[in-house]
Amino acid sequence: MADDPFDAPTAVMQRDRYGRPLVTPPDGGKPVAYTRCTTFVDVLDDKYNLTQWEKRMVAVGLADRADLLLAVAAHRDDKRKLNDLTKSAKEAALASAASTTGTALHTLTERIDRGLSLPALPREARADLEAYRHTTAGLTPHAIEQFCVLDTMHVGGTPDRVVEHLGRFYIADVKTGNIDFGAMKIAMQMATYARSTPYDHTTQTRFPWPGEIDQNWALVIHLPAGSGTCELRWIDISAGWDAVLVASQVRQWRSHRDWYTRYDSTLPPSP
Repeated sequence: MADDPFDAPTAVMQRDRYGRPLVTPPDGGKPVAYTRCTTFVDVLDDKYNLTQWEKRMVAVGLADRADLLLAVAAHRDDKRKLNDLTKSAKEAALASAASTTGTALHTLTERIDRGLSLPALPREARADLEAYRHTTAGLTPHAIEQFCVLDTMHVGGTPDRVVEHLGRFYIADVKTGNIDFGAMKIAMQMATYARSTPYDHTTQTRFPWPGEIDQNWALVIHLPAGSGTCELRWIDISAGWDAVLVASQVRQWRSHRDWYTRYDSTLPPSP
């Protein structure tokens, strides 16, 4: 699908100093910063398991690197230095290896769906991609990595795919890691994409998806790196959208600033 009209533009999208995409409003005017979809839905994410994993990686890294352990002892009162050392300890435990592999697999699945050839690959990667080909044979990709915007919430993001399956169109995302703990966040993300509009940042224009996107269900393409397996799972984005609405309310409350009023020995002001 090298001539797919929904190919992402090659020009780099402009962003503000926080990394937020700058999007021209529907009625024109100066571009404004839209919250990244992953950031927007993150407000409800339960990070307990992630935090526990990060702690374990730091412990493993320190056990494997005596130099880092010594540096921690030497700089135990320097918060900034300790932050740097914990990052180094995580990396020593190969904490980012899975992310690096997953990103590479994402890129290679894009090449498959665009009809491009693959380079020479390690045996494990070839097995993963063959499983991907077989499992997604019944899906027709119409949009690959197409940036889109939800103007009502000033949110922007990029779903991996819009696919056609048995005459219906669905948001689809490729996941290469564990998908059990983050199901709600995945459902929220994909629900947001399903209600968003494609946006071309090179022309500042919006345009329709190739078909009406299903608002109730989306497809997760689970491709665990190094397993040689791939499976499809439906995910409930109708419930995901309910969670997005809650997240929107939470973000509004977090922006509230006037919680306190100075006490002056009288009754508090009327609400």
